[in-house]
Amino acid sequence: MNLIEVYIQEVTRRLPEKNREDIALELRSTIEDMLPEDYGEEDVKAALEKLGSPISLAAGYSDRPMHLIGPRYFDIYVTLLKMILPIAAVISVISMIAQYFIGYGGNEAALNVALSLMGQGIWTVIEVSVQVFFWLTVVFAVIERTDQGKDQQPLTPSLKKWTPEDLKNISYVPEKKAISKCQVFGSLMWTAIWATLYFYADHLVGIYKGGRDGLEFLAATFNQEVLLRYWPIVVMVIGFEIALSLYQLIKGQWTKRMALSNTALQLMATIVFIVILINPNVLSAEFVTYMADLFTITANEFRTWIVGGGIFIFLLSAAINVWEGFRKARI
Repeated sequence: MNLIEVYIQEVTRRLPEKNREDIALELRSTIEDMLPEDYGEEDVKAALEKLGSPISLAAGYSDRPMHLIGPRYFDIYVTLLKMILPIAAVISVISMIAQYFIGYGGNEAALNVALSLMGQGIWTVIEVSVQVFFWLTVVFAVIERTDQGKDQQPLTPSLKKWTPEDLKNISYVPEKKAISKCQVFGSLMWTAIWATLYFYADHLVGIYKGGRDGLEFLAATFNQEVLLRYWPIVVMVIGFEIALSLYQLIKGQWTKRMALSNTALQLMATIVFIVILINPNVLSAEFVTYMADLFTITANEFRTWIVGGGIFIFLLSAAINVWEGFRKARI
């Protein structure tokens, strides 16, 4: 009898207080009907095992969900989470970098700045991710508890009950053709990184030397004044890259149109890169002199080597990127 009372207690303590007494009487009567006249402990255990876990039984009696987010809204919740998290993380990192350099005084070594930004960026992404996860979970938990409908069938992203007609609006996407949200996030992050390096090259990209107080910035690689002459077309490339990334996020798969757009972007970026790199003054004189002495070659030989090598690597990378786009679009 003690097992029965404990079982009933475990069920009713999970229910609203106003319903506990009635359900306890009903449950006790049900258990007694399941037992033989001269029952023992093993009979009681068998009857309670048929009734199942007190938690599951209480969920059946309860008029409110005993879970944070149930199957009705879970798919929508996960879909929104996957969509919002990368966008929020990218925006927060770009904002953090912009705010940092607006107040940058130029006294700290640039590589130390880069390492500091990397650590701060990771923390910012974690903080934003936790915030998005928390508030989105709270919103859906409230929706779950205010939904008075008894139907627990999962809803579609349009917040309607699923029907076979919904399949007509969904295209089959092979795994090798799909574009994951992680790829889009990585693309946006790369755009943010190279754009930051471009506009603050005289503080970030250069020759460093270790010292007692950390890294010492000896010479900038690029002439910032020359780089900034091309800022309108560089901003166009940045905008094109962001637009293509958002297009990939929306489509979720490679298409012929997307491959053509990617080709146009790679062609535009390659032309801009070559035009900037062949400018004879784009590399700072201090950097060229230092590196030429380091490799025991003339300054002109070093310029030819760095320009030729840079153009070759960029062309190879662009060609591979274009080929990959068309290959995946044909799948």
